[in-house]
Amino acid sequence: MAERITKTVDMSGEPVEIFMTKMMKPCTPEEYEAMSVEEREHAKIQPPMNRRVYSPEDGIICMQDVPVKMRDGVTIYADIYKPEEEGKYPLVISWSFYGKRPFDGQSEWQIMGVPPQTVSDMSKFESPDPGFWCRRGYAVANVDPRGIGHSEGDFVQFGTQDGKDGYDFIEWAAQQEWCNGRCALSGNSCVAMTQWRIASQCPPHLACIAPWESTTDMYRESLAEGGIPAHTFVRLVMQEACGPNYMDSMPDNLEKYPYINCAYWKDKNPAFEHVTIPVYQAACWNHFHLRGSINAFRKCKSRKKWLRVHRNFEWPDAYSYENLEELERFFARYLKLERNGWELTPKVRIEVQDTGEFNYMTNRPEENFPLKRTKYEKLYLDAADMSMKKELVEGEAKAAYDSAEEEITFDYRFEEDTELTGYMKLRLYVAAESYNDMDLFINVQKLSTDGTFLPITLFGEPHPGVWGKMRVSRRKLDEKLSTDYCPVQAHTCEEKLEPGQIVPVDIELVPTSRFWHKGQQIRVQIAGRYIREDWFEPLTWDTDNKGRHIVYTGGRYESFLQIPVVPPRFQDGDIIIR
Repeated sequence: MAERITKTVDMSGEPVEIFMTKMMKPCTPEEYEAMSVEEREHAKIQPPMNRRVYSPEDGIICMQDVPVKMRDGVTIYADIYKPEEEGKYPLVISWSFYGKRPFDGQSEWQIMGVPPQTVSDMSKFESPDPGFWCRRGYAVANVDPRGIGHSEGDFVQFGTQDGKDGYDFIEWAAQQEWCNGRCALSGNSCVAMTQWRIASQCPPHLACIAPWESTTDMYRESLAEGGIPAHTFVRLVMQEACGPNYMDSMPDNLEKYPYINCAYWKDKNPAFEHVTIPVYQAACWNHFHLRGSINAFRKCKSRKKWLRVHRNFEWPDAYSYENLEELERFFARYLKLERNGWELTPKVRIEVQDTGEFNYMTNRPEENFPLKRTKYEKLYLDAADMSMKKELVEGEAKAAYDSAEEEITFDYRFEEDTELTGYMKLRLYVAAESYNDMDLFINVQKLSTDGTFLPITLFGEPHPGVWGKMRVSRRKLDEKLSTDYCPVQAHTCEEKLEPGQIVPVDIELVPTSRFWHKGQQIRVQIAGRYIREDWFEPLTWDTDNKGRHIVYTGGRYESFLQIPVVPPRFQDGDIIIR
């Protein structure tokens, strides 16, 4: 375990005591080579400070280790790439705790699905590539935020301090002789997440943002999805932060601040109501960034915002030729002020998934999300035969499973072609047979006409399906955030169960878009554990289960899956236009 201390930091104007841990120790290749195996677990090779101007590739100039002073006197450092020809260029910024310069031995897995040599060695992980953008008339800034690399201070993740520093950097950059005064933020995943925090501070020279795949509610979408703590993946990602000082330890602070209604977690929520600049948000139906990406698009106040939702994994999507060319049109419109017709781009585009790597429809244009023509229908669970039915189930029944190793499923066969696009929710009546709590892991899946599982595949691996999670003691909902189609947990209190006590729970499921052909089936899978095999990301949750879980259906126990059925836009007999 890394060294842990407590510090008091400013969070949105309020002093908050937080746990901080030592970051990965920066070292030279020679120092790393001399370390023991145990010492290497806490160290990373860090390129030395080397202020210079040089040409990394023909036609591109790099100003390396440029110091920029923040409003409180702290100095951070950036590598800035620009075209070799003198001029004033719009600036595209990558802001994340991934190192601003790739180092020897950087692993290929970091851009899985992207062929070697596609992305230049100038690019930060998950970031705009200077090898592409500089050749199209843009400058690119790879920034080491506060505390990272040689930048001074401590690193507080995804909060207002990051946002204020981003503001200061943008306003500094806009005044430089090589900048045309118009800046953008770009990148996916972590590099997308920081964009919303910076844009919330409203830097005057931030012209637009392109956050592709962005977790935005760190509590509900990352550290405590459904109220179930998840430490493993976040601690893994924290190992990418390298610097001489300390970083905010979100897993430790989840234990210190277990409920969401406190200054610590509020500081990590972007102020979407302040974001009025143009936004191009991308999201993946099959990625843990999905909920945050969709919510960010829906909540931000920009009148010029676009959403594209796809089935592919984030890295091949971000670096594909078609998507790079399209992103360049977005930036050309708002950074170069070109009249290139970008405004005619549909506000929302979705891929309607089918099976495996196949789409039923690709980039279908829509006006909004969720779709206004959605018709919400209920499929009622029936434990008597483990099915779902369109009609209310009169007879009461129950189904049980061992919370450690079993699961139960409920199936329904569609009698006609059916598209489900939008939000599902699951109402269950449940009890823990011999314990005071229960963790529920939900997958909604597609089956073939003969009952075979038909997953979406990513990198050749099956995706478990539309998901949701809930710790039943956290079943209380936030009345302001919840809607009829999307319940949102409050996470402000704990309501333990009595053994055998039956309670209703409304479980939020992430949005989706998928097509079921006539005769294919939809399945609800319920378990006390996360079910997924052969995936490279270590997604695990700290469950609190003992003994059997019981699901009640029928009669007084109106358990159901609510589905978002999207009717055709036009139908004339057998002629259907979707």
